[in-house]
Amino acid sequence: MKRCEWCESSEMYMEYHDKEWGVPVYDDQKHFEFLVLESAQAGLSWITILKKRENYRKAYDNFDPQKVARYTDAKKAKLLSDAGIVRNRLKVEASISNAKKFLEIQKEFGSFSNYIWSFTNGKPVVGKWKNLSEIPAKTELSDIISLNLKKRGFKFLGSIIIYSHLQATGIINDHVIDCFRYKEIKNK
Repeated sequence: MKRCEWCESSEMYMEYHDKEWGVPVYDDQKHFEFLVLESAQAGLSWITILKKRENYRKAYDNFDPQKVARYTDAKKAKLLSDAGIVRNRLKVEASISNAKKFLEIQKEFGSFSNYIWSFTNGKPVVGKWKNLSEIPAKTELSDIISLNLKKRGFKFLGSIIIYSHLQATGIINDHVIDCFRYKEIKNK
């Protein structure tokens, strides 16, 4: 079975690739989870974050943006002392601030999913990449969304992180064309 090369280095990567990466997401809590995790990943490998994902779920109240938006200084200090997550002050502060901005988008658009999918008119962008080396780190679409989020007050979500979010949540299908998941997801 042919997969995207990036996932072949570990069972955890393969499971994530085979079951989750690139599948269209419409659930706001799942979108918030990916925003927190991808922001935490900046400067690190994705496998590092995947290994800490369950710890993040516990530490961040299962990624409930309403709860995260109400985190106090005491909760922030608890997060910064939690060895199970990335203990970077700027990333932790951004996740709490971004939760508040996330709720504002939900209020304005009815859901974060409505907002993020509006940039593609509700349809996935399907890549036609033959090789992993062809896949960009960012695009005009991720630039536009990142700028829009920054204008709304989001932090730690540049164009590369947003592109990763678009890939992870299926807004962009960036499986290489000979990967078994490419057609499965394209035909959903």
